[in-house]
Amino acid sequence: MFTGIIEEVGIIKEIRSQSGGVRLTVGGKIVLKDMKIGDSIAINGACLTATEIKTPHFSADVSGETLDKTNLGKLKPGDKVNLERPLRLSDRLGGHLVAGHVDGIGIIRGMTKKGDTSILTFEAPKEVMKYLVYKGSIAIDGISLTVNDIQRNRFNVTIISHTARTTTLGIKKIGEIVNLEADLIGKYVENFLIVTHADEKDVGTDL
Repeated sequence: MFTGIIEEVGIIKEIRSQSGGVRLTVGGKIVLKDMKIGDSIAINGACLTATEIKTPHFSADVSGETLDKTNLGKLKPGDKVNLERPLRLSDRLGGHLVAGHVDGIGIIRGMTKKGDTSILTFEAPKEVMKYLVYKGSIAIDGISLTVNDIQRNRFNVTIISHTARTTTLGIKKIGEIVNLEADLIGKYVENFLIVTHADEKDVGTDL
């Protein structure tokens, strides 16, 4: 489990093909301090497992499915990525609960400067849009952000200059893709309502 508070921006050092996927080698500093082989690490919001550590680099294996469903398949050496270690139970929850399971790919459709902030517009698939609520949370490339506006297949977020400086959103351009993970709580609420409705129908049939 993660919080969506990015700890540092890492750099892709190598991408090596292997059976069923690739191995990413990533350069970092902060996330390597107490990392062990087998630990989870969020790369652009996708939860992966550290399979090799050779400071100042670590490697993580990425399956074919993850490559297909996230923007990790578009990475190349030299690209920057958002990195976050898993949440400790004793940590402050600065963002929101992020599972590291990407729900879909979004596309940056607009960027508007407003003083020291930027308003970003994203196009998102319906499997993400259905969970969005005004002032609710969403993880974009692993970054915990607040939804400020919702349209049919688009939504807006506002980022401050600090977020632009310390994450990859500050170097993104219109047309680029991002990983999206909707709020976990919304998914549980949806499942609860579906199960409850099904149970009520079964009871009605029995009567």
